Amino acid sequence: MAFTDASLVALRVFREVAERGTLTAAATALGYTQSAVSRQIAALERAAGVELLERRYDGVRLTAAGRLVLRRAAVVVDQVDAGARELAGLPEQDESTVRLGWFATAGAWLVPRALLALGRSHPSITVVTREGSTPALVRALRAGTVDLALIASAPPFRAPDDETPALVIDTLAERSLRVAVAATHPLARNDFLDIADLRGQRWIAGPGDQLVMGVWPGLDERPVVAHTARDWLAKLQLVAAGFGITTVPAALASVVPAGVRILPVRGGPAEQRRLLLARMPGPVPEPVARLAEAVRAAVLEAE
Repeated sequence: MAFTDASLVALRVFREVAERGTLTAAATALGYTQSAVSRQIAALERAAGVELLERRYDGVRLTAAGRLVLRRAAVVVDQVDAGARELAGLPEQDESTVRLGWFATAGAWLVPRALLALGRSHPSITVVTREGSTPALVRALRAGTVDLALIASAPPFRAPDDETPALVIDTLAERSLRVAVAATHPLARNDFLDIADLRGQRWIAGPGDQLVMGVWPGLDERPVVAHTARDWLAKLQLVAAGFGITTVPAALASVVPAGVRILPVRGGPAEQRRLLLARMPGPVPEPVARLAEAVRAAVLEAE
């Protein structure tokens, strides 16, 4: 079987698997069974004559051949989708449309400011956005479903992945991790917290594999997680109501709800977090460059 025999469905499934990171997540996103996804991937690998995915305990990883196929698949799927929209009489997504991915806390303050500024300076540029975790957004960049991604990085500040080609990374800011407490909490009396103050506290954290999101790193005890919430605003509302404390990046200090104090922590290793803007290497279309400029300016204004 030649690779030219690969079906559009198989290419679309492969792209989804590459972006989602697991067969299960791709199946859920597409509305397929996992076995159907597996069959499409197997058919594509037979057509290519090589393995495209490395199956691992934590999901899948693209092989060198898989990365090549992904680049081609992204182009084919986008072209077919554009043709389908044209045939249906729908407006085509033109070159002035930029797709931006962002992790949750960046969407709370940075994304709205950047889009407002871009709308004033370049009203002809349309920005389509989506939220995702940093790993998911990195995969989306490689799958060609976003043009730019706002992602986060924690020490030791490694590259977001070890795939090739390496992503182009722009460090927008580096700030300390902080702790949100209720204004009525005894810890809110001071202008900072000592690392020892965090012992014995009740934490509000992220669910499942995001449990660490909300608990201070490196605690010398097993944390007591009182509540879990994926949404940062829900976490902060729980904090305001006195149900626990949580960690937040310093940038959120300007948008927290009433009844919450954001405090730095002293003692122990410095917990810094970097805000990064990532893209694939290669020529940068002007609308993408203009959006990147607006994001950088919004970060500087917030300093």
